Parts: sequence; structure tokens; C-alpha cells
Amino acid sequence: MATIRYNAGASLRPPSSRFRSPTCILSFFRPTKSKSARAKSDLLSLISDQDHGLKTQSDPSKRAEIISAIDALELLGEGSVTTGKSLSATWRMLWTTEKEQLFIIKNAGLFGTKAGDVLQVIDVEEMRLNNVITFPPTGVFFVRSTIEPEPPQRVNFKFTSAVLRSSDREIPLPPFGQGWFESVYLDDDIRVAKDIRGDYLVVERAPYSWTE
Repeated sequence: MATIRYNAGASLRPPSSRFRSPTCILSFFRPTKSKSARAKSDLLSLISDQDHGLKTQSDPSKRAEIISAIDALELLGEGSVTTGKSLSATWRMLWTTEKEQLFIIKNAGLFGTKAGDVLQVIDVEEMRLNNVITFPPTGVFFVRSTIEPEPPQRVNFKFTSAVLRSSDREIPLPPFGQGWFESVYLDDDIRVAKDIRGDYLVVERAPYSWTE
């Protein structure tokens, strides 16, 4: 009769080359930094020659490509909290679909000037937001707002006042609206947002801080 021998010291664990632990399997499906970096690079490449979005207005296929790239980043940022301290910054616009901002950028020359940096200045701790369009060397138009973060990604805002300022005068303007935006992707370099009107915004952290 055959004898079956057991090696008491042998491991009963299956060979690692054929089996993976649940942790290893789950990690395969988690978004990785390389996926984020690739998706971010694709988006930045698509918007790099779009003149803040002015060229995109007359190119529906390019707009569709850019929005698809935004959707890819949104998927990677799904579930992340983007309403905390990391949201506080001077953000410089790279690309947008917001018609009002693009109109001002395009037509600034009619007023004998040229649009410079377009900014979104957010202070979460102070519950404050300024939307800013600069007109070098000294001109600026900005809209003050109060904000109310609604984690994980939404920020509600309400305009409180607006100011058109030059080197020698300041013209106050009345507030004119409220709404919300969602930062669907946020990292150390860029932020991607969608708002209540269905507009998109891609901004980068500016190398300076804007103050009134």
C-alpha cells in the first residue's frame, strides 16, 4: 500500500507566481500616479495652443477632445476631497469655456489695452474668492465673492462686489450672481473645475500671490 507523506514544515500557500493576494489584485485597479501624470499631460498638450480657449470656440472637435481629457482626469480624481487647504492659492487660467472671460480677453484691445493673467484667487480659511483679469501694467478687473465649501468637491459662491481699477481711479460695480463649481481634479500643479452652467476651467498654481 502506498504511503502518503506530509512535510510538516512545508508551506501550504500556493506559489506566488500563480496567485496574488487580494491586496495585490485591488492595487491593480487603483489609479496610479503614472495614470494621472499621463492624463494630465494629455490635457495640457491639447490646450497648449488654444489661446486660453479662444481658438476652441470655433473648433468643436478640439473642444470634444479636451472635454474627453478632462473626463479622464475627473475619473482619476473621483472621490478625492478638493475643498480643503490645498484649494487655497492664486490660480492662473490656462483654458476655459466661459464666454464672458473669453470675450474680455478677446476684446481688451477695443479699450486700448491687453489682457494679462486671468486668475482665481481662493482662500478657504477666510471663505473668500476673487476672480481677476489683469490689464498690464496697472489695470485690473476683479469680482469679490464669499464661498462655502461643500465637500468632497463642490464650492458654493456668491458675488459681493466688483471693481474696475486703473492706476489713477477705481470704479465700483454691483454684485451680479451666485452659483457653484466643482474641482474634479486637483494636484500640486493644476486644478480642473466644472461649474453650475456646464463650463470648464483648467488652471495652474501661479508663481506669485495676487492681492488687492
